[in-house]
Amino acid sequence: MKSALRWISAALVAAGVCATYSGAAFADVKIGMTVSATGPAASLGIPEKNTSALLPKEIAGQKIDYIVLDDATDSTQAVKNARKLTSEDHVDALIGSTVVPNSLAMIDIANETQTPMISMAAAASIVEPMDPKRSWVFKTPQNDILMATAIAQHMSNHGVKSVAFIGFSDAYGESWFKEFSKAADLKKIKVVANERFARNDASVTGQVLKMMSQNPDAVLIAGAGTPAALPEKTLRERGFKGKYYQTHGVANNDFLRVCGKDCEGTYLPAGPLLVADQLPDSNPVKKASLAYKRAYEGANGAGSISTFGGHAWDAGLLLQHAIPIALKKGQPGTPQFREALRAALEDTKDLPGSHGIFNMSANDHAGLDQRARVMVQIVDGKWKLASD
Repeated sequence: MKSALRWISAALVAAGVCATYSGAAFADVKIGMTVSATGPAASLGIPEKNTSALLPKEIAGQKIDYIVLDDATDSTQAVKNARKLTSEDHVDALIGSTVVPNSLAMIDIANETQTPMISMAAAASIVEPMDPKRSWVFKTPQNDILMATAIAQHMSNHGVKSVAFIGFSDAYGESWFKEFSKAADLKKIKVVANERFARNDASVTGQVLKMMSQNPDAVLIAGAGTPAALPEKTLRERGFKGKYYQTHGVANNDFLRVCGKDCEGTYLPAGPLLVADQLPDSNPVKKASLAYKRAYEGANGAGSISTFGGHAWDAGLLLQHAIPIALKKGQPGTPQFREALRAALEDTKDLPGSHGIFNMSANDHAGLDQRARVMVQIVDGKWKLASD
């Protein structure tokens, strides 16, 4: 009798173990997203949130769950969201945030919980210098230096010798001033003013007057989304006649709407996605860019495409590449799976995205090269591929 009971007990334990492993084999992969869908960066975060609905619900036979939260363009809320997603929802990967300060604030949580994080913000400081904390962090937008060198080259080609700079009074503006200063120096362009403004400022008259007093050949506005229209509109009102440049942080239609005629003629570097239809067929990014454009506009209407949504789409593409590899080494919800996912992201090679071709490495968690940029001009209220 005792022998029979022992056999039954052992069988039940074995059955429980099998059930546990069977359940793990079919556990959902959980992806947590925090986006700035409200607040000053809403024009960037809304298309990212919209794009989350287009990401695949199944990869390699595994169900994918997306948990999307709004951080309201606030770094404290971004940290709270990241903490909830990792500690309560136990996500396998984080996507976010929309803006640089929020993304920088999330790095400690990604490292502490050893959860791969893919930022949708641009500053190189998110992934550089590479250290143990940043080994868990990747990003999809182009590094600022990649775009800054494009601007400096364009300025040089068009006879610009001096430039006044005005940027956000946060990590985005600081990163851009640092990188553009290096690029301008290489092209013998003198930066004659360095001004700052907050994302929610209502006036920049004082800064603009200081800039104009230096009589620069051009101005560079390092802002993102609709707040970046304020300095340009003020410069126009004050009669500045030089060349205007913005960063890729304004590459969406909401910026065009808010800035209106005041941004006519402005130049900026952007991901190829912004002018995908105008790219030559030989461009290696065109096919992937158009694929995202068709998907997004099919869901949100013609003309609704945004380069910022493309950053979320590319994060999804990176995970589509990495998840099947990680599933061979661990089960979703486990540290082993998260580490395998991190390693697979780091090993991404020749992956076409909506903005460029990704080639990650242990020392490069951005992975984009010059194929991820084009120069664009605002002409008749629309984006036009610039000739140089």
